[in-house]
Amino acid sequence: MLSPKPYLREISLKRDKIPDPSKYPFSIPAVSQLQVLRFDPDVTFLVGENGTGKSTLLEAVSVALGFNAEGGTKNFSFCTRASHSELYTCLRLVRSHRRPQDGYFLRAESFFNVASEIERLDREPGSGPLIINSYGGRSLHEQSHGESFLALMRHRFRGQGLYILDEPEAALSPKKQLLMLRRIRQLVHLNSQFIIATHSPLLLAYPNAKILVLDERGYMPVAYEDTEHYQLTRRFLDDPSGMLKSVFAEDSDLL
Repeated sequence: MLSPKPYLREISLKRDKIPDPSKYPFSIPAVSQLQVLRFDPDVTFLVGENGTGKSTLLEAVSVALGFNAEGGTKNFSFCTRASHSELYTCLRLVRSHRRPQDGYFLRAESFFNVASEIERLDREPGSGPLIINSYGGRSLHEQSHGESFLALMRHRFRGQGLYILDEPEAALSPKKQLLMLRRIRQLVHLNSQFIIATHSPLLLAYPNAKILVLDERGYMPVAYEDTEHYQLTRRFLDDPSGMLKSVFAEDSDLL
């Protein structure tokens, strides 16, 4: 029997649909150089400096798949502020022969809006079972940002799913990031696929994950130990005072 994963096999660009290649987001190297980007069946990470297009690409993929631009499941249709680009209209998606049974787009910067929408929907009369019950039964606004992220992954993510996460480490302590890694592992064993944009050297350590670095050349695969995230963190931990001395120097070319 063929494996259902990866649910999302690859993406490419419909160049004939691009309105103006010189304008954002089509001018971003990761987009302008996009040929065929293939995803790992289990976990794919997108890494790179701010502005290289990680979130822009994830957002476009998510919207093209039918997810709400601000996050949530495909059942969410609210819009706090329409800010997503038209890149999603120019993407060609190649999917598995079998559709995932679950799915979610977590956008760290707008998860507050998702939590507010859940409360709004749950206040409506006759709307059926409370949505918050599938998130653990406790208001996401009554938890810290990090606790609400973990509640989402522990309770709402059921497995056999495609989960797209944009900087999920944003509100998590190092310990909680390790707990997130364990939950990702559990869900992968339940036939789930993850596509994650991150700056976290802890999350990037997930075994055998595919890591794609986005930069001025476009994108390319890289080994964990070759990521700037790993190398800078290791250098800092090996010699914090020496590293800080270099950072604070007026003529430092470290950063």
